[in-house]
Amino acid sequence: MPDPRPHPEDLRPATVTVSAGRPPREPDAPLNPPITMASTYVATGDVEYGRYGNPTWSAFEDVLGQLEGGRALAFSSGMAAVGTVLDLLGPAAGVVAPRHAYSGTVMALGDLESRGRGRGTLVDIADTEAVIAAMRADEDCALLWIESPTNPALELADIAALAEAAHALGVRVVVDNTFATPLLQQPLALGADIVVHSATKYLAGHSDVQLGALVVADDEVYDAVKGRRDLVGAVPGPFETWLALRGMRTLAVRLDRAQANAAELARRLEDHPAVEEVRYPGLGGIVAMVLRSGDAADVAVRQTRLWVHATSLGGVESTLERRRRWKAEAETIPDGLVRLSVGIEDVEDLWADLSQALEKG
Repeated sequence: MPDPRPHPEDLRPATVTVSAGRPPREPDAPLNPPITMASTYVATGDVEYGRYGNPTWSAFEDVLGQLEGGRALAFSSGMAAVGTVLDLLGPAAGVVAPRHAYSGTVMALGDLESRGRGRGTLVDIADTEAVIAAMRADEDCALLWIESPTNPALELADIAALAEAAHALGVRVVVDNTFATPLLQQPLALGADIVVHSATKYLAGHSDVQLGALVVADDEVYDAVKGRRDLVGAVPGPFETWLALRGMRTLAVRLDRAQANAAELARRLEDHPAVEEVRYPGLGGIVAMVLRSGDAADVAVRQTRLWVHATSLGGVESTLERRRRWKAEAETIPDGLVRLSVGIEDVEDLWADLSQALEKG
C-alpha cells in the first residue's frame, strides 16, 4: 500500500513542522513517534548501538532536515555541535568569524588557538568586503563562521555573497541559524555548507531542553560530522530529543507571535527616554536596547515582574539580560545593551512591565 502522506516538497515550512517526522499511517499506529529508550539494538541492522542512532533522533532530524533543505544530526547541546564542526579543521587552520558571535563560539575559537590547533580572526560580519579581505589575508583560512543576526548585536550578514566569495577561496561556510530558525532563513539555499542550531532555543521553544543540531547538504560532510559525533559520543538523550520534536510542532505559531510582539516593542522602545538605541532587524523575536550605562541596565533587568532575568532565549516566556555581565562578552558590545528575547505573552502586559522597569533604571 503506498504511503498516503504528502511529499515534503509540496508543503510549506509551517506545515512541515507539523507533518514531518511522523510514523507510517498504519491501522492503530501511534500518531507521534514513540520515545525509544535503548542503548543496544539487535545486531546486523543499521544502528546496533545507542551512540550511533535512535529512532527518536531520526524523527527530529527528519523535521529539521526538511526545513533546512539538508540532512540533520542531533547533538547533546549547541556547543557540542559547534565543537564537532571545529574538530573537523586541520592543524593551524584559520577561521574567520563575527566579532559579536555567541560568546561560547568565540571562547571555543580561543580554546582552539590556545592548543595550537587553529586561529580565529574576528571581523564585523556585516562588512562584506572586510570579511572577504580577512579570508584572503589568511592563506590557511579553512572556515568562515557566520551568525546572522549576530548574538547579541543583531547585525546581518550577506550570506549569499560571503558564501560565494568563500567557496572561490576554498573556504567552507558555516551559518549559525539559531536566531532566525529555518522558517525565516535557509542558509544552505544561500550557499552555506553547514547550518548550526542551538535547538535549546527556538526549535524546542519551552526552556526545558538542552539540544544542538547540524544540517548539511553534502554526503561527505554528513559522514564526517556523524563520524565525529559517533566517536566522541556527543549524542542527545531520547527524551530530550522527543521534547524538542514536540516543541517544533508549534514553532511557526510561536515564532509568528514572538515576532509580532518584538516588532511592536521595538517601535515603542524607540520613543522611550531611557533608551538610547534600539536594534531590531525585523527578523525573529530578539530585540536589543541600549541604556545609558551598565548600572542602569542592571537596575532595569532586576525590576521586571513578568519578564524573566535569564541568560537563555527563544522560549515562550519573555527574558532579558545585560550581556556585558559576562566576562567573555566582546568589549565592543555596549555596556548598557540589554538583549530581549520576546515571548508569546500579551504585548500590552509585556510593555507595561518593561516600561515601568525602565523608569527605575
